[in-house]
Order: sequence, then structure tokens, then C-alpha cells
Amino acid sequence: MLPGLLALQQRLQHNFSEPALLQRALTHRSFSADNNERLEFLGDSVLSLAVSTLLYQRLQSLPEGDLSRVRANLVKEGTLHQIALKLELSGLLRLGEGEAKSGGKQRPSILADAVEALIGAVYLDADYRTAERLVHHLYEGVDINPHMRAVQKDPKTALQEWLQGRRMKLPQYKVAEITGAAHLQTFEVACEIAELHLHANGTGASRRAAEQAAAAALLDQLKAKHP
Repeated sequence: MLPGLLALQQRLQHNFSEPALLQRALTHRSFSADNNERLEFLGDSVLSLAVSTLLYQRLQSLPEGDLSRVRANLVKEGTLHQIALKLELSGLLRLGEGEAKSGGKQRPSILADAVEALIGAVYLDADYRTAERLVHHLYEGVDINPHMRAVQKDPKTALQEWLQGRRMKLPQYKVAEITGAAHLQTFEVACEIAELHLHANGTGASRRAAEQAAAAALLDQLKAKHP
């Protein structure tokens, strides 16, 4: 294993029994078909649950709505990007030539996705408890306090809270289309609220950005129907 990957395992406090999972977590779609997108999908769910547990334990006086807002701050792209920088992931990413030349190794969305992919890789390599310990370790240097709830809600969080307040199921997000060259892609994401028979699409330069745009479009529909 390359020295850089050995050092990364030390920073993660996890030694992979399947090194191929670690390599895949650092591989962008522009480099290979065997990339980190599926690991990112898995890691996103593990991250959300692990952060929720962390907040439940630390912020015991906060109600559900405020906990959701704090969590949104902790799992957003900007926070994950800072974690990626501390892990020194930029130099370890495997990107296609075009993506690398366009500055992909410093792109916040790519670095944030790699963090989620690493969490997913650890989950598969070991188990949930190990992945949860990793998440808690990664957030040791992140300021977590009740005042974070005052930060303005992003569309995904606002939509989730609107539905939760009415005891409805969470919206479903699905990538509908990806267009453009590997280093300059545009994502189209569909967001659906099955119970209300509502759906909307959003586009963006990353999956996260497209999801936020789709959520914002659905919020506009809800405000029009339920002023």
C-alpha cells in the first residue's frame, strides 16, 4: 500500500482489511467506472445517523426541529470539505486527466463526497459501530453547540421540517440525469413527496446542489398550495 494511504489510515484510526475499498473511496467517476459514488451513497446515510446520535447525546435539551438544523450544518458540503482538508485528501484523490487539470482535487464538492465515501468504505470494511466511531472522531475538532440552530435553514432542511411537522414521510431524491464532460458535469435530481403527489426537479454542478434546487422548487409548490 502506498505511504500516503497508510498515513490516511492512521488519521482515520482504521486499518482496512480490504484495501481496495479505501482506494475506491478516493476514486472519482472521471477516473474509473469503479468509483466512489455507491460508497458515497452509503456513507451519506451512515453519516446522518452517526451525527444524529452524537447530537442526541450532546444536546439533550434541544427539540427535534433544532437538532435537525444543527445536523444540517454538520453534514453540509462546507463542513465536510473542512474535514477533507484536515484528512489531507486532495493529494490522494484519483481523478481523470480533465477533472484534475480543472482543479478537481481542490473542488469542495468532490472532497466532501470523498469523506462520505470513506465513511461508507469503513462501514463495509468493518461494521456500523466502527463507522460511527470514525464519524465521532472526524467531528472532534468541529464546534457543536446549540447556537448553530440559528443558522438559516437550507431548502432540504426546511422541506424536511415542513413534512415532519405534519407527520409525513421524508421526500425521496433520485438522480434523473448527468450531462456534460466528466470535469464539468451538470446533475438533474428529482424530488418527490409521494403522500402529496408532488414532485420537482433541480439542477446543479453537484448532486448536493441539485438536491437543494429540487427541494427549493418543491417548497415553492407547497407555499403556493398551503400559504
